[in-house]
Amino acid sequence: MTNWRWWLCMLLFVATTVNYLDRQVLSLTWKDFIAPQFHWDDNDYSNITSVFTILYAVFCLFAGKFIDWMGTKKGYIVAIVVWSVGACMHAACGWLTMHIEGYDNVEALKALEKGSAAATAVATLSVYLFLACRAVLALGESGNFPAAIKVTAEYFPKKDRALATSIFNAGASVGALVAPLTIPTLAEQYGWEMSFVIIGALGFVWVFFWVFMYDKPENSKHVNQAEREYIQMDSQQPGKAKSAETEAQTIPFLKCLTYKQTWSFIAGKFFTDGVWWFFLFWTPAYFSDQFGYTSSSGMGQILIFTLYLIVTAVSILGGYLPKYFVEKKGMEPYQGRMKAMLMFAFMPVFALFAQPLGSYSAWWPAIIIGFACAGHQAWSANLFSTIGDMFPKSTVATITGIGTMAGGVSSMLIQKSAGLLFTYSEAQGDAFVFGGLTGKPAGYMVIFCGCAMSYLLAWTIMKTLVPKQKTIDI
Repeated sequence: MTNWRWWLCMLLFVATTVNYLDRQVLSLTWKDFIAPQFHWDDNDYSNITSVFTILYAVFCLFAGKFIDWMGTKKGYIVAIVVWSVGACMHAACGWLTMHIEGYDNVEALKALEKGSAAATAVATLSVYLFLACRAVLALGESGNFPAAIKVTAEYFPKKDRALATSIFNAGASVGALVAPLTIPTLAEQYGWEMSFVIIGALGFVWVFFWVFMYDKPENSKHVNQAEREYIQMDSQQPGKAKSAETEAQTIPFLKCLTYKQTWSFIAGKFFTDGVWWFFLFWTPAYFSDQFGYTSSSGMGQILIFTLYLIVTAVSILGGYLPKYFVEKKGMEPYQGRMKAMLMFAFMPVFALFAQPLGSYSAWWPAIIIGFACAGHQAWSANLFSTIGDMFPKSTVATITGIGTMAGGVSSMLIQKSAGLLFTYSEAQGDAFVFGGLTGKPAGYMVIFCGCAMSYLLAWTIMKTLVPKQKTIDI
């Protein structure tokens, strides 16, 4: 039997890695490189990240349907080309701000008095320019997960999908792992503008390989008959056979919202995606604010690298556990997945201790947040796979888009809330108290508490809506 499905899985892994590298460029450059130039504060940054996430959410609502309509091959190409263009566009924001506001060089921008009308005008204009670029980035990136999940549904039987998903989804962790070691260095050596261009250009390289490597299993010259039979094993089981016509039949968009299975996936995404995005976008600033380790400092890079090394190493287990439960314990795929997800839902609870233990060393928050994020990635791999358990392949991307939209909404809420809370708590100083902490550290503690309990809440709602596996019949 050929194993072409795993080569495609690695290609999905690379795409997801590039996806998260493009997202991370801003979070690793804004505090130390961009903010001093444009006079941003936490609220300015939160405006950019929150608008990005809400746009991403809106685009995801339609991206899944677009992928189902366009087809996996062409749809994925359109998505990654658009987001790569959007990533590179960020590099022009500084130049445009200078020329529109009438300044000759960057030093003139930096020299503006903080809080002055001129500095406020520069900050406002630059934020809007970055928002325009983030909108293009969000439009393209919204297609990544619907396309990738659709590929796993096309190329893997149900028992292997969580493993395949956890492997390509690990690209998010690897992207976040590689980012602190490369992006601040690129920004310091060549300017923050070139860090956007260099990282953004990686997507165009990926497209070259995708064009020549991907075809549907039945059309691929790299897949032999034995592998095709393995891929189609679910439809060959007694009582579970489905005609090609049924598998190809799509479910109308509004009808998707009438199923409890859809709302279960929505709940799983809404209550948990914001946690991952918060840590992704705010961790570099957290280490800078709380411990003085900038993203370009050796210690700052090591802390973030260690955090995402833990995420990468531990999250792969998310794919093995349900496979073990299905093959060794004889569980239905959904039953095995939900049992694994309950176990992973307890890992983010340790985020409750990140701030208190941070008073001893920055290593404690780095390690604890690493395990919390690893729990999210393992959770996410199984959550995505529940779609293929219960919906036909023709509708997988659509449901993925709907759920990812819900996750984007929650991400927008937590991004904006965090920015407002951090700005307020910092201004209040000792007057703002929570969990035995004061000022901005207390603000972080508030967010960490919400992150810690989100997964158990999500699991409870999902289990209530869909107690056991129930496949959608068209």
